[in-house]
Amino acid sequence: YFMLGVDDYSRKMWIFCLRKKSEAFEMFKKFKVAVEKETGRHIRTLRSDRGEEFTSDEFRDYLQTHGIRRQMPPPHTPQQNGVVERRNRSIMEMVRCMIDDSELAKTFWAEAAKIAV
Repeated sequence: YFMLGVDDYSRKMWIFCLRKKSEAFEMFKKFKVAVEKETGRHIRTLRSDRGEEFTSDEFRDYLQTHGIRRQMPPPHTPQQNGVVERRNRSIMEMVRCMIDDSELAKTFWAEAAKIAV
């Protein structure tokens, strides 16, 4: 799995690879620190799908504590999160091409995804 963060204004992307979806909360905390350190700005809004990894009470409390507003589209409407959905698709297409063209094992998908971003 991977978690992709996209700045809506600049379209800058950050990618974090996960072994399990349950790692998303800890990875988001690292993402927040990295983004704020790199940009000097605070995350104001998080737009995500309604996956269990983003809807836990712990995640919600963390966002509230840090003043981050959460936006989640209605169920089964990925088009309302189109920027990230399209980027995910593009990244996976690039990963497939890199792996196929280089004849590397599919276990290198995470490295290919980082290069794609």
